This record gives sequence, structure tokens and C-alpha cells, in this order.
Amino acid sequence: MSRTTPSALRARRAARPAPDAVAVPPPGSDMPSLRLVRLALHGSFYVLLAVAAAPAVAGSKPPATLLPAAVLAAVYGLGVIRSTARRGLWLTAVTALWLLLLAMDHGYSYVAFPLFFLFLGTLPVRWAHPAIAAATAAVVAAQAAAPGGLTAAKVIGPAAGAAVAILTGYGYAALYRESRKRQQLIDDLLRTRDELAAAQREAGRLAERQRLAREIHDTLAQGLSSIVLLARAAETAAPDTARERVREIGLTASDNLAEARRFVQALTPPALEDAPLPEALRRVTARTVPGAVFRLDGDPRTLPMETEVALLRLTQEALANVARHAHADRTAVTLAFLDGQVALDIYDDGVGFTPGDGPADGRRTFGLHGMRERIAALGGTLTVESAPGEGTAIAAVVPVGAGARPRDEGSEGVPSEGGPGASSPPQRRPATTAVSGGAGPDTGSKGVAA
Repeated sequence: MSRTTPSALRARRAARPAPDAVAVPPPGSDMPSLRLVRLALHGSFYVLLAVAAAPAVAGSKPPATLLPAAVLAAVYGLGVIRSTARRGLWLTAVTALWLLLLAMDHGYSYVAFPLFFLFLGTLPVRWAHPAIAAATAAVVAAQAAAPGGLTAAKVIGPAAGAAVAILTGYGYAALYRESRKRQQLIDDLLRTRDELAAAQREAGRLAERQRLAREIHDTLAQGLSSIVLLARAAETAAPDTARERVREIGLTASDNLAEARRFVQALTPPALEDAPLPEALRRVTARTVPGAVFRLDGDPRTLPMETEVALLRLTQEALANVARHAHADRTAVTLAFLDGQVALDIYDDGVGFTPGDGPADGRRTFGLHGMRERIAALGGTLTVESAPGEGTAIAAVVPVGAGARPRDEGSEGVPSEGGPGASSPPQRRPATTAVSGGAGPDTGSKGVAA
């Protein structure tokens, strides 16, 4: 850790303006307007000093003042260049040299005007004003000693100059404070912009991680689980049945490979590439839970791709859990196109579960959490109804935007799995727990919502 020497601390304190200094901004100010103010002040000092020394240079006055004038110019310039020098000592030297010149020639009275600003910028107000008053009195005294004696003009002129210097100094101080505030606001804005950009990048990374987690859970994880179940069934099956299970394993693995390639590239799911949403759901229903019923209500409409993907993934997740856990005799999937919204209902009459209870082995599940996130991201609602021994029902409702339009005639009337005579699921509703817009903790399950 670096240590600051006492000499460096003294230099730093000396470089600071007085706590209530008025006029001249500190030398370290980098604002263009304030730099111009300092340059104008220093330039006016040298111009007035040259004007006062001009008669001695021309020979019309004794040259005795030229040496003190040169020393004053050098000392003043040294203090301007070496801004870390002791400001009080430098100001004392400049004032003393000026008073010497003023005593030798009253023509140096005009140099008092830039010195007024120097007092205001270097000294506290309680000392700056008395210093200006003393300098004004010295000018009046020098003018009174000049030919013509003391007149009203010789008093009013220096006094008016001092008043103008004080008022102008306060104007400079206001300009400096305003510039500092503006610079601070700009610095805060830039810092906030950088923080916002960093937060947006982090939010993008988290969103991508959540997307991949949902896709992996709803595609690869479900497919691998199906492969495991098929492989176990093939181990104890007859040769002909075992060969059929192996073919199903190959088809499932191929589907999962296609899904993996798709979600890595964030493309349309293969199930939706060559079929509308109702047909894709019918295929998923028939493949995942053989014998399950699929129904279509209303006139199908083209939905935004993110809506179709969410409904497809919800169906895949729910039916995969029915196949693994529900032990259901009947399962039904209903897709309904209503006015201004689309609804998806998935029902099974299996073992059910208690909403809010996690799996018995204590593992953490992602199913309901992923469902909620998908539906809530579309502004929809998700309702889960279940009770032990009473089956499970999931209902998702998603608003349909203005961009939705009816499908062509060729895509309407997707057949219901099981035909017109397929039995309807029981109308009795089990004990319910509603989950709207993705609220509430994630839960495990043994039914549709596992």
C-alpha cells in the first residue's frame, strides 16, 4: 500500500482552492469554459503590467520600475505554471511586488484589477474582501499622491473596479459550480450506462441458461427417460416385441438428436416444421401415451412461433410424466381456439398427487417450474389441479395477438385421436391448486405435472 509523504500532502492542500473561495476556479479544472476564464485572467494581468511599464520602456519615466516589474512577471508566471506551489506564499509575494511598484509609480494602479480576482480565487471570502478593500485603498492613496491630488474620480474609479471584480467573481463562482454539477451528472450518467450494459449482458446470459435448461429438460431429458423405459421393457419382452422396442428406441434417439441440433441453433422444433400445431400435438399424444385422446375445438389459427413452441413443450412434458408416473387408464389432450386466446387442457385419471409436495426422494424437479416460465413469458396462466387418487388436470390459457389468423382449409379439422366415438374423460374435477402466471414455488409430482 502506497504512503503519501507529508510534503505531498502539503502540496495537495496548497493546490486546493480555499473552502469558500469565489472567483478563480482551481487550476486542476478541466472544463473548457473555466480554462478560458483562467487564461483571460492571466492574460489581462500581463497586458496591464505591460501597459504600466511601457512609459519606463519608452524613456518617458525613470527605468527604476522595470526590474521590479520583470520580477513580478516572473513570480506571477511561476505560480501559474507550478500550480502545486504554496498559493498563500505566492500571493503574498505577488502583492508585495505590486505594492512596491505602486509606491514607485501610480501607473501600476491598473494591475490591481486582475489582482482582485486573484484574491477572490485564492483567499476565503472573509479574507478576500478585506484584501480587496486594502488594495483599493492603496490605489486611492497612490492616485492621491500623483499630480492633481485627490479627486472624486480617483476614489470612485478604484471603488467601482473593486465592486465590479467582486460581482464578476461571484458570477465566475456560479459558473464553476454549475459546470461541476453538470460534469458530475455526466459522470453519473456514464457510470449508470456502463452498469446498465453490464446488467443487460448478465440478464442475457441468465436468459440463455434458462432457455437451454428448459429445452434440455423438455426434449433430451424426456427422450432419454423414454429410451431407458423402452430398454428395460425390451430386456424382459419376447424377441418380436424386443425388436419393436429397439426400433422405438432408435426413433426416439433420432428425434432427440434432431431436437438437440435445433435448440442449439434456436430453430423451429422438428415437430412444427412440417405440420401445424394441432397435428403436431396429435402426433405427440399418440406417440407418448398410446391410446390417449386428442381433441381440437374451434377454428385453428396460425399462432406466433413462441406460442406454438410453448404449447408443444407443455404437452410433451405433461404426457411424459403421465407415461412415467400416472398409471392412467384414460388420458385426454384438448386444444381449443377461443376468442382472443388459445387453451390447452391435459387430463389423466391416474394416481394424482398433492400439489406443493416434492418427490419422496427429495430430489429437485424442474417440470412445473419450466411450464410456469414458458406460459408466464407469453402473458398466459397455468392451472394445475390434482389430488391423490383423483387424477391430474393441467390447463394453460395464452392470449392470442392480433397477428393470429385462420389456417387454410387444408389444415382445419385435425382428427381427434380415437375418432368420434372415443370416450370423453370424466367431468369430475379433483381437489385443485391454481398456479397463475408462473407464481409459486416449484413442486415435484407423480402425475401430469411432474
